[in-house]
Amino acid sequence: MRVVFFGSPEAAIPSLEALLRAGHTVELVVTQPDRPAGRGRKLAAGPIKKLALERGIPVVQPERIRKDEAAAGHIANVRADLHVVVAYGQIIPLSIIDVPRYKSINVHFSLLPKYRGASPVQWAILCGETETGVTIIRLNERMDEGDILSAVAVGIRPEESAGELEARLATVGAGLLLRTLERIDSLAAVPQDHAAATLAPKVKKEDGKIDWTKDAADVDRKVRAFTPKPSAFAFFKGRRLIVLKGRVSDRLGRAEFAPGEVVAVPKEGLIVGCGGRSLYRIERLQPESKRAMDGYAFTLGGRVRPGDSLD
Repeated sequence: MRVVFFGSPEAAIPSLEALLRAGHTVELVVTQPDRPAGRGRKLAAGPIKKLALERGIPVVQPERIRKDEAAAGHIANVRADLHVVVAYGQIIPLSIIDVPRYKSINVHFSLLPKYRGASPVQWAILCGETETGVTIIRLNERMDEGDILSAVAVGIRPEESAGELEARLATVGAGLLLRTLERIDSLAAVPQDHAAATLAPKVKKEDGKIDWTKDAADVDRKVRAFTPKPSAFAFFKGRRLIVLKGRVSDRLGRAEFAPGEVVAVPKEGLIVGCGGRSLYRIERLQPESKRAMDGYAFTLGGRVRPGDSLD
């Protein structure tokens, strides 16, 4: 099958690689423009562009695909059988969606209609879900509202971060994509129940600030959902402190403590007071402008003592 592939981040790589391994001909890759990265803020190619160039696949990078007539013409000239979209990052217009014989399909990392939007993995963790999945839909111009072709459920592990979960979903999605293409002529598209829809808007950097008045379980979900990016954080002595890993603690501390107060500094990690007299243990963190380290290592040298505050 002749395919135009739309995708940008690391999570799209398993699907593109699966298409190539299965013998489908990826004639063109459409991906986001190069963005500034690193300390020098130099323009850098995204993961999908790098893979496409390694495989000798032509690439187009429209800044705004809905208004880029040249990109639309390039895509139309391929005369593809199908467009495959995986975490592309832009709304694709109907004039492009409807071009191929089989039109366009989207691999989405949730069990639609739940968690429509740019950050379905993060929101599934934030909301305390124990299960999510992958859904393949026929694309339309409305975000994640197309008819369902196939879906598979995936359990969320208790200590899994968004990055770890997304990597698993990407692999599962690649397999589901190939199985869907094998049956694409016979699959019945099922309309979504729009009344049951929930939204997963893009998480922003500022949303990662930890609210220690919340229960420790809520804090844990935020840390997991915002790892590895855009990251969950607090402030210690006026400097940002990224929290990379932790868990709800059952350690017995003082009877009274304020939210955000350091209750204890054992070798297992930094124990911080949360709402409802619950405790959260920071096991790994990254101080501003420094490398990541264990929570206990951060406390050495008297830098952190019980009674200090993380806010």
